[in-house]
Amino acid sequence: MNRRALLKGAASTLFFPCVSALSGAPVRAAAGDRALTRIRPTDPDWPSPAQWQELREKVNGNLLEVHSPLHICEEAPAGAACDHLFKELKNPYFVGDDVALTQTTGWIDAWTLRPSVYAVAARSVEDVVAAVNFARERNLRLVVKGGGHSYLGTSNAPDSLLIWTRAMDQIVLRPDFVAEGCAVAPQPAVTVGAGAIWMHTYNEVTTKGGRYVQGGGCGTVGVAGLVQGGGFGSYSKAYGTAAAGLLEAEIVTADGKVRVANACTNPDLFWALKGGGGGSLGVVTRLTLRTSELPGYFGLVLATIEATSDEAFRKLMGRFLSFCGESLVNPHWGEIVKVRPGNRLEIGLEWHGLDERSAMALWRPFFEWVEASGKDFTFKRAPFIVSVPARQRWDPGFFRSYAPQAVLLDDRPGAPLENIFWSANFAEAGHFLHGFESLWLPATLLQAERREELVGALLAAGRLWTVELHLQKGLAGASAETRAETADTATNPAVLDAFALAIIAGEGPPGYPGLKGREPDLALARRHAAQIVNAVSELKKIAPDGGSYVAESSYFESDWQKSYWGQNYARLIAIKRKYDPECLFFCRHGVGTENWSDDGFTRVALP
Repeated sequence: MNRRALLKGAASTLFFPCVSALSGAPVRAAAGDRALTRIRPTDPDWPSPAQWQELREKVNGNLLEVHSPLHICEEAPAGAACDHLFKELKNPYFVGDDVALTQTTGWIDAWTLRPSVYAVAARSVEDVVAAVNFARERNLRLVVKGGGHSYLGTSNAPDSLLIWTRAMDQIVLRPDFVAEGCAVAPQPAVTVGAGAIWMHTYNEVTTKGGRYVQGGGCGTVGVAGLVQGGGFGSYSKAYGTAAAGLLEAEIVTADGKVRVANACTNPDLFWALKGGGGGSLGVVTRLTLRTSELPGYFGLVLATIEATSDEAFRKLMGRFLSFCGESLVNPHWGEIVKVRPGNRLEIGLEWHGLDERSAMALWRPFFEWVEASGKDFTFKRAPFIVSVPARQRWDPGFFRSYAPQAVLLDDRPGAPLENIFWSANFAEAGHFLHGFESLWLPATLLQAERREELVGALLAAGRLWTVELHLQKGLAGASAETRAETADTATNPAVLDAFALAIIAGEGPPGYPGLKGREPDLALARRHAAQIVNAVSELKKIAPDGGSYVAESSYFESDWQKSYWGQNYARLIAIKRKYDPECLFFCRHGVGTENWSDDGFTRVALP
C-alpha cells in the first residue's frame, strides 16, 4: 500500500470510527473518499496476480480461486450433471465441503448466494492471520465461513475474500482444563476447531467420551457460529446456552493479532463473543466449552391432535397451555410444539432427567382428557413416548441400525459413517427462504390472567401459517444458576423471562433467481412472505417488545439492535470500536454496522 493510502487509512481510523462514539448514530461520509469504500475486482487497486500469489505462499498454498458449481447448470440446466448437483444440495455435508456454497441458497427479495472471488482454506491460525492482514491492508471485503449455516446470508458476499475454516475441525476432550491466566480449579471441557460441526462434536463428546456439551439441535451447524450467535439446543433449559458454556476462545482480531479470550484474559472480548454475533469481532479459530455429566436417558414425546372446530381448538389450546405452564416450563423439557392451520396441534418434545414411566405419568392426564373429549378431537398421531440411553443420543451407529428413519446419510462415495443428519432437518438443506420471523414470548403469557390472550394470538397466527413454539429457546423455568450464566452473555436478556421462542417461517427447495430452469417460484415465495409477516404480527400484539434471536430472525428486522441484544447493545458497540474500529468484520445488521451499506462495501451518508 502506498503512503497516500496509508494516510487515508489512518485518517479514517481517527476521524471516521466504525460507530459513533456516543450513541451509534449515523456519521455522514465525505463524497468520493476512497477510504470509505471496499475494493472490488473492477477497481484499479484490486490486488494484482503477483500479490495474490504472495498470499498463496504465506498460507502454504491454501488460497483458492472460487468457482461456483452452478456453472454446469448454466451450460445445461436440464442435464444430468445439473440434476445431480441439485440432488446434492439437499446433502448438508456436500454443501459444507464446497467453498462456494452455503446451506441456504437465498431469501426472496433479500439476498442470493454469490460466492467470493478468493478463499483462504485455513488450516492453521497462521493462515487466518495472513488472510486478515491481507484484507485489512488492501481494504477488501472480508467474509468468514465455517459450517455455512446462515439464514441471513452472512457467510457469503460477492467480490470478497473468504476465510474458510472448514478444515480446522479438531475436537479434543480436556478432562482438566484451566483457562489461560485464570487461577481456578480444573474442569472437564472440550476444545473444538472453528470448522467443526455439532454432529461430529456430540459424537466425540457423548458417544465416545460419555460427557455432555451444550450445542445446537441441527447437527450440521458449525460450533463456532452457534456459540457466537448465542446457541440453543434441546436441553438449554437445563444446561443453558452454548454461549454460556464457553470457557475460552482463540480469535484473530482486525489488527492481525492472535488473542486468547476468557474470563481472566481479554474479558470484554470474551463476553462479546458469547452471543454478540458470528463474524463481527474477528475470526474465532478454536473454542473450549464446558462439558457436564450425562443424565441416564434422553427421551421423546410425539403426538398430533386435530380439533373438529375452531371452538374445540380454542379449548384444546387453553388446556395444553395450562399443562405447559404447570409441567413443561422447567429444566426437563425442550424442543417444539407446532400450532398448524386446520386446527392441528403437533407435539414433538424432548426430555431428560426423568425415566420413561415418569414421563408417561406426567402426560397421561392431558392425553386422557383429549380422549375423553369425544368427537371434539382426533389423534392424527397417537401419543408416543420413548427414551434411549443418553450415550446413544448422537451415536451414528445406533441410529443407522435401530432408528434409520430418524436420520439421513451423506450419500457421497467414501463418506465417513459418522456423517448423518436428522431427517427433520431435510427441508432446510439447501432451502430458499420465503420468510422467517422469531419472537421471544414472555412466561407471563402462560399465567391464568393472560392465557386466553395467548390462545387467541396463537389461533389467529396459526390460521395464517404454522407457529412453532421452541420451548428450549427460552429460559423461563430454568434454574437460577443457568439463568445467571446466560445473563452473563451478550444475548438479549429477554430470553431469561421467555418460556419459548415463537418461529414462523417458510421455505422452498434449492433455487437461484435467474438460473434457467432452476429458479424459485418468486410469486409463491412473496405470497408466503406476506402471510408469515401477517402471522407474526398477531403475536407481536401480545408481545410488542419481545425481541428476537439473532441467528433465527427476519432479514428485514427494523430495530435490530434492540431486538437482537436489548440493553446489551451499548456495551457490545464499545467493544466493537475497541477491537475493530474500521469494521473489517462486517455482517449486515451486525454490531456496529449502522453506517455501512447492506453489502458491506460503502460507508453511507444517512440522515
